[in-house]
Amino acid sequence: MPLLETDLPDLLYRGKVRDTYNLGVGLLLMVATDRISAFDVVLPNGIPDKGFILSRMSRFWFDQIGHIVPHHLIGLADDPDALGALASHEKISSLPSEIARQSMIVKRAERIDVECVVRAYLTGSALVDYNETGTVFGIPMPAGLVDGSRFPELLFTPTTKAEIGHDEPMAMEEVAALIGADLAQQLRDLSFAVFTQAHALAAKNGIIIADTKFEFGIRDGEVILIDEVLTPDSSRFWEGSGYAPGKSQPNYDKQFVRDWLLTQDWDRTPPAPELPDEIVDKTRERYFEAYRRITGQALA
Repeated sequence: MPLLETDLPDLLYRGKVRDTYNLGVGLLLMVATDRISAFDVVLPNGIPDKGFILSRMSRFWFDQIGHIVPHHLIGLADDPDALGALASHEKISSLPSEIARQSMIVKRAERIDVECVVRAYLTGSALVDYNETGTVFGIPMPAGLVDGSRFPELLFTPTTKAEIGHDEPMAMEEVAALIGADLAQQLRDLSFAVFTQAHALAAKNGIIIADTKFEFGIRDGEVILIDEVLTPDSSRFWEGSGYAPGKSQPNYDKQFVRDWLLTQDWDRTPPAPELPDEIVDKTRERYFEAYRRITGQALA
C-alpha cells in the first residue's frame, strides 16, 4: 500500500509530497510520501515505493555534488551508519519502518523563497511559452525550435514558491529585488554548476536530464542546497538512445502521469481523476528504472 499520510508529533509543514517534522536541536525529519502531484494538484491515489525511491535518489545526488555546494542531508532515517549517534534519537529510533525507509534527517535552514529552475531543453511549460511568445519566460530564443530542442546555453528560469496555487515565473530582476542581487547571482551560478555535473554524470549512463528545479536555504549564514534533488519528481529524465527533437521523448519521470491526465476531461483543478492501476504500475516502474540507470544500482 502506498504511504499517503503521516501522523507524527511536531508537524511543521505538509506539502504536496513531503511531510516535515521538527526533531529539535536544529534538525528536521522529511518524509517523502507516495503522494504524487501534477499541474499543482495532488492526485487521489499514490505511487507505491515512490517516496522510498525519491529519498535514495536524493541521497545519491547529494553525495555527488557536495563538493560544489553544501547541503542539508545528514542521512536517511533507516541508515544508522550515516546518522551515528543520532540513530538513537527518540523520534528517529521510534519511527515505524514504513516511514523510516522513505525519510531523510536534515539540517534545518531558512528557506529562500525562490524555486531555481534550470533548463537545457525546450519542453513542458517552456515549450508552451515559446510557441506563444517566441521567448522562454522573456528570454529571447532563436526561431524554429521544436519540442525537445536543446537550448544554445543553459537557461535559469526561477519561479516564486507559492504555498497554494501555481508558482509564477520570475525575471532575474525580480529575484534580485526579492533577495538581493548578489544572492540571486549566487543561486544562478550554483544551480548551473550542480546541473552541469549531474547532466554529465547521467549522460554517461544514457540518460538526458532535460530540466530540474533546486531549492536553497540559509544555515549559519551559508547558502545550502535543501529539499529533494534531481529526482523523477523534480526533473525530466529522458532516454538518451531515443532522443529526437520534434516529439515527446521517452522518459523516466512524472511526465507519464501528466500525459495520461491530458487525455482526460479534467480542468486541472481539484479533485483530480484517480490514476488507473496500469498507470500507477508503469509510473512505479519508471521511477525504479530512473534510479537504476542513473546510479548503476537496483533497489530491492
